[in-house]
Amino acid sequence: MLDQVEVARLLDILGNRNRRRIIELLRQKPCFVTEISDRLMLSPKAVIEHLQLMEREEILSFRLDERRRKYYFLANDIDVMVRLLRQDQISVVTKDNSHRLRTSLARLQKMVETREEMAESLKNLERDIDQQIKEIISFGQEILANETQIDLLISLAHCNLTLQELSELVEAPRDAVSDSLEWLRKKHIVEREGETYRLCDAHAQ
Repeated sequence: MLDQVEVARLLDILGNRNRRRIIELLRQKPCFVTEISDRLMLSPKAVIEHLQLMEREEILSFRLDERRRKYYFLANDIDVMVRLLRQDQISVVTKDNSHRLRTSLARLQKMVETREEMAESLKNLERDIDQQIKEIISFGQEILANETQIDLLISLAHCNLTLQELSELVEAPRDAVSDSLEWLRKKHIVEREGETYRLCDAHAQ
């Protein structure tokens, strides 16, 4: 990123019409001094002065051919965009940015309010989930064979899992988990699809 001094210096360089013409020519192909002079109808002395100035600013560089002629080319191209704003346009831009700021603040306020509402809903949902798990434990103690089966069902209520994943999750031996899953499958409470176990549809018979 150029600082203000460098920008001012480049603008001084580009302020000269002939230097801009030289840059435009060198965008097309490298050229030597006499070629630039002939194409732009400038004296060789003037061309050399322009080239040396732009070479010092590292805009141009050169290479020598077999005849020791200097072929100049663009070392760093320049892309300048100048935007001229009338005073009334500046006022419009300022007003537009002010409007955008107010709009962004209003959106932020709305997002924060939505987050607070979602946080409250999430807290209520977590409370409902805890209550539901307590009911499952209560019902399961009457219907199921052991606590491992209760833990398996609660785990499968979260997502479908493999035998290995369930064994690690409920911290029970793989064989014991496999036996419990087989018992639950025969009761049509869980079903197996490939390597994955999942809860049966609530309406399955």
